[in-house]
Amino acid sequence: MTASPIMVLSLRRLVAISIAVVISLHYLLVVVFKKDIDVVSTVTDFGGRIGLTKPASKEPTNILFSPPPQFKQSTSEVALPNTGSERANATFVFLCRNSDLAGVVSSIQQMEDRFNRKHGYPWVLLNEEPFTEEFKTRVEVLTNSPVHFGVIPPEHWYQPDWIDEEQAKAGRLRMTDQGIIYGGSVPYRNMCRFNSGFFFHHELLKPYKYYWRVEPEVKYFCDLDYDPFKFMEENKKVYGFTIALLEWEPTITTLWKHVKEFSKKYPEYINPKGSMEFLSDDQGESYNLCHYWSNFEIADMDFWRSDAYQAFFEHLESTGGFYYERWGDAPVHSIAASLLARKDQIHFFEDIGYRHEWIQHCPNTESWWKGKCACDPSDSFDDHYNSCLSRYKRMFS
Repeated sequence: MTASPIMVLSLRRLVAISIAVVISLHYLLVVVFKKDIDVVSTVTDFGGRIGLTKPASKEPTNILFSPPPQFKQSTSEVALPNTGSERANATFVFLCRNSDLAGVVSSIQQMEDRFNRKHGYPWVLLNEEPFTEEFKTRVEVLTNSPVHFGVIPPEHWYQPDWIDEEQAKAGRLRMTDQGIIYGGSVPYRNMCRFNSGFFFHHELLKPYKYYWRVEPEVKYFCDLDYDPFKFMEENKKVYGFTIALLEWEPTITTLWKHVKEFSKKYPEYINPKGSMEFLSDDQGESYNLCHYWSNFEIADMDFWRSDAYQAFFEHLESTGGFYYERWGDAPVHSIAASLLARKDQIHFFEDIGYRHEWIQHCPNTESWWKGKCACDPSDSFDDHYNSCLSRYKRMFS
């Protein structure tokens, strides 16, 4: 059947109307989309910081003893979501080098995704030398929170002049022959000494009370729906951990001897409600090597700044054991927290999934069953024969 002229005309009119509608919709969408782009461009700078214009200068905050810089943003500028309470006086602490960039980016991104994007706690990154511009840029784009970059004062980092280098060298060679990891490393000893006695005195950290220590290339498995800093504050905790294990005895041959000397010299600092049973199986006569793994720790820096801990560190420092042996900050922190604080001030963060190197803690708790953790609870160091978690738990049973 042949179409009539009227039918052809109607069809052409319908097509024309359809084209006009499409063109109108296209124009409307372009206008709206451009408007959204213009709005976003006015409130987002190079680092993705909402509510700020791009800073005219990206000068580093690499300082030694000058006052800490003002935060680049206030909480109102970051437009943080309502978390139900104010933040604690706390920060993340990250000791790293420029060569750690890839691992630093990975760790910060995980922490932001799992926890901090909802809370906006600041970051303090410390290095023995100035951070590069590339390093700072790569880090700053990961977070809306303030980021401060600091240089460690040389006297807090390098081996002191009063250390007998011949004795220290002999100790390093001995440990190297024994196959002890970092046994021959002076920089590793610098780091352990700095973390034991100096980091909390850094000018960038003086304004803060609590810190969460972060390391390169670690894993955080679980979303957190609460604030561990506020938990520490509200429950008067001074030290929090996720993994407890045995130390390598050849690295701390004389440490316990010097701890006992300190206890006799300063009995007023030993807390009668401490946790000696975590450290010793014979009422303090010997050390059972248990300690909290300090590459993850959430703690109160005012505890480290206290007269008791300062006396403890100065006593250990005077022996040269950080360099003559290879004393780690993990046993130093753990022994101090166990002797100087009440045992109920030390907290096991069972619901925070964490991995460092091959050792991990994976919660077997409600957090995992509700799908908040991306780890296998059967792959957890908690019940390993070298774990000290059971000793901690027995203190409260």
